[in-house]
Amino acid sequence: MVVDDHPMWRDAVARDLAESGFDVVATAGDGEQAVRRARAAGPDVLVLDLNLPLKPGVRVCKELVGANPALRVLVLSASGEHADVLEAVKSGATGYLLKSASTDELIDAVRRTAVGDAVFTPGLAGLVLGEYRRLASEPAPATPDEPGAPRLTDRETEVLRLVAKGLSYKQIAERLVISHRTVQNHVQNTLGKLQLHNRVELVRYAIERGLDTDEPTGP
Repeated sequence: MVVDDHPMWRDAVARDLAESGFDVVATAGDGEQAVRRARAAGPDVLVLDLNLPLKPGVRVCKELVGANPALRVLVLSASGEHADVLEAVKSGATGYLLKSASTDELIDAVRRTAVGDAVFTPGLAGLVLGEYRRLASEPAPATPDEPGAPRLTDRETEVLRLVAKGLSYKQIAERLVISHRTVQNHVQNTLGKLQLHNRVELVRYAIERGLDTDEPTGP
């Protein structure tokens, strides 16, 4: 589903996606319309502008992801302001692409978002990881892992460590010499065990536990 208040831009993005084989189930031009139509159409991926009339994009994202944690939201915005990027991610967006991206970059971003990758315009991924590290360094109200806390397998921990470092599922599959589907299964199992909703929460969990730092692997 494509949400943007500029009709020509919205139609062009929807057409490019349809021509690339995606099923565009709906479009919307304002925030309230976006929420109504998304709930009716049930898209897997929402391509969302932030600057919308009636209801801002971050509220649209928060409401829809809150109601359906499986929804993946790729923000497509003209703004590269750090505050906008962080607000979008905190509202539940799984990726953030600038409108200066090429059509090929957009198609690739939507494809990767659909399979669970966190996709960011170059330079923004580091910003998001840096923010998670900052949050993780603050005193957390949550108690440390308790004896009854879910235990991850060695492979699940290994995959989680690579997710925290910002690797895509494809890169993780190549690194561990396993299939893309196996990586997805490990991530889904880990989300279920930890009672987390999406990759963004998973990355924060991993960083809070220092899993994004390199471990010695021998000489």
